[in-house]
Amino acid sequence: MTRELDAFRTETRAWLAANCPPGARGPGFIPWGSQKIALEPDTALWLERMSARGWTVPSWPPEYGGAGVSRDEYMVIQQEMRRIDARPALTGRGINYIGPTILEFGTPAQKARWLPRMARGEGGWCMGYSEPAAGSDLANLQMRCVDGGDLWRLNGMKTWTSDGIYGDWIFCLVRTAPEKPKHDGISLVLVKMDQPGVRVRPIRLISGDSPFAETFFEDAEAAKDDLIGPINQGWGIGKRLLQYERSVHGGVNTSGAQVEQKTQSLAEIARHYLGSGAADTRLSDLQFRNRLLTLEMNSRAYALTQQRIIAETQTSAPSLATSILKVKGAEFTQERTEVLQQAMGTQGIGWENEGFTAAEIDANRDWLTTRAVSIYGGTSEIQRNIIAKRVIGLPD
Repeated sequence: MTRELDAFRTETRAWLAANCPPGARGPGFIPWGSQKIALEPDTALWLERMSARGWTVPSWPPEYGGAGVSRDEYMVIQQEMRRIDARPALTGRGINYIGPTILEFGTPAQKARWLPRMARGEGGWCMGYSEPAAGSDLANLQMRCVDGGDLWRLNGMKTWTSDGIYGDWIFCLVRTAPEKPKHDGISLVLVKMDQPGVRVRPIRLISGDSPFAETFFEDAEAAKDDLIGPINQGWGIGKRLLQYERSVHGGVNTSGAQVEQKTQSLAEIARHYLGSGAADTRLSDLQFRNRLLTLEMNSRAYALTQQRIIAETQTSAPSLATSILKVKGAEFTQERTEVLQQAMGTQGIGWENEGFTAAEIDANRDWLTTRAVSIYGGTSEIQRNIIAKRVIGLPD
């Protein structure tokens, strides 16, 4: 197996070197399939080449647009892409959330219809879960989906729709049997965003961005065969999709070609702002040095844990360990932005261009943005409940 894996690595390295365009290396935009966002030439070429090889979703079966690689081969692809600083050719809720859910719960016809399109990046997907009265208590959702004969009719509202203004499709948890108990009578349905019955209103955040939206459904339509899984049994399927979401947040996604991008180390940034410029480059602030070192050690341990979980997972489905990684990953992400701002000092709290570099302004906006990472994708409090009940086995 080692010899075969070595041969696969050699082939992978050669193919990536020959086919990854310069404009698809280093930090930059990663497509998520939205047909409303034009791609740069190198980005579009990279997506085309990777999807043709099945490497936008390496672990998916070839008949659904993947390459059917083994877990070890998947790791090799990630390692070799990182070695040349190649960006993933595709990301998003299509190949990472709803795609694996359809692969697990969809009918053969649904898999054949949706998965190859997702693997090619033909359509950007949004997530229709939260409602004004259904956040952490998701089972309280009220959006109605009524049998309209040859189609489904949807009425209601979803909020915090990520990238809703650019979405082509949305997967929604809806109530198909309001007379049933709260956790029953829920179904998962796929809905086209570009139709008269769907209206989107952006939500502007404190960081100045508008990545979220409110989405209103007023007699919107969905095809009858776009209900995933049995009717009124969507709660279990919806929870499974959340595990796929958390696996992405936890860095253990095995669906898309998820690659951690290289970034400048915090130590280098800190030396730039706090160093003395002398030959001795140690940071004089002991308290800050200890905080930085602790973060670096925790981040290294976290990365090793991610690799171990990927290696130990026997199938493409995520494990309950994703909740642990979601909690700790949120903490480390927030800590990193705080350490970065502390290193920059007053230069790290700039808002306008004058007197601040783009990196310094980004640091401030990133700090504001990361306040939400312990909320979205399932709050840390909810994740700790899951860990207590389903990982540790504590009683209710």
